[in-house]
Amino acid sequence: MSRTPTTVRAYGVALRDDRVLLVRSSSPLIDPPLWWLPGGGLDFAESPVEALTREFEEETGLSAHDPVLVDVLSDVRRRPNGDRVHAVRIIYRVRAGEGALRHEVDGTTDRAHWFALSELDGVNVADFARRALQAVASK
Repeated sequence: MSRTPTTVRAYGVALRDDRVLLVRSSSPLIDPPLWWLPGGGLDFAESPVEALTREFEEETGLSAHDPVLVDVLSDVRRRPNGDRVHAVRIIYRVRAGEGALRHEVDGTTDRAHWFALSELDGVNVADFARRALQAVASK
């Protein structure tokens, strides 16, 4: 029996002046490009907040402050190579530090951008990120 790998990831929803901070997948196989929340997988012995803080800074150049747990989501998806993966996603609301965005180099993302919430209907946003935004809006 084949097993689907399970990953645990932590993400931050950063809102500022009716805008949300998203990062773009660096995979050239995804067209149109896919955007999601800054964050990523936990390293061995790392807490979810530690992973959130590290990944948020790696992908945006900004620090993540005052994390508040919003939701825990779970989904199964297919990677571009066809493999299935089960992701447990821990969602925090955070306050992004001040400063200029810095894009990740040689990572799973390649761009960070503040999007107006009103323009997200025209953006290819990952399902989990849309669900996380709904969870934040309902709190």
